[in-house]
Amino acid sequence: MDPFEEKRRRMVERLREELRISEKVAKAMMKVPRHLFVPKNYEREAYIDTPLPIGFGQTISAPHMVAIMCDLLDLKEGEKVLEVGGGSGYHAAVVAEMVGKEGRVVAIERIVELAEKAKEVLNLLGYENVKVVVGDGSRGYEEESPYDKIYVTASAPDIPKPLMEQLKPGGRIVIPIGLHDQYLYVVDKDEKGKIQKRIWGPVRFVLLVGEFGFRE
Repeated sequence: MDPFEEKRRRMVERLREELRISEKVAKAMMKVPRHLFVPKNYEREAYIDTPLPIGFGQTISAPHMVAIMCDLLDLKEGEKVLEVGGGSGYHAAVVAEMVGKEGRVVAIERIVELAEKAKEVLNLLGYENVKVVVGDGSRGYEEESPYDKIYVTASAPDIPKPLMEQLKPGGRIVIPIGLHDQYLYVVDKDEKGKIQKRIWGPVRFVLLVGEFGFRE
């Protein structure tokens, strides 16, 4: 038996009670062993609702933020999703559970060591529907575009133009925007290509570094 299962169950129950997260998100988060995506010395803290360092100045997002973003994306089985800022691979695994085996998640990460570690854990857990690539996430990943949904796990100065171009008509982007004052935006592209944006609320993320992000 997974010794962390009870901690994971309690974490998911708290998110259900406090955030009213959807049953679909709750089930996905219950299946993903977050403790395998954090450094060994943070394993015991894996199911506390807080970001944790994963090295190279990056963090694994707090579980509540993963849940919120997944609910805002309104993920459906069979969708192709782009993750900008793959980090530890945890968020991609939760999304992979939600889009199912017929779906696909492409996670782009600029730090080679993090991408390699994420690949290793995702492969160990059998996530064949997740592809991790190394590159400038602010430029998206044109090779597998267009995407049904795109989400960004680092705050950008604005919505990167390549991401809008790689989003399907009828698709959605969830992205934090801002330097010091950051807000999470939900961006919809209708069937005619018209863009609608709404603010979900204030957030705190690491910065998106890249050609269409912030400079290092």
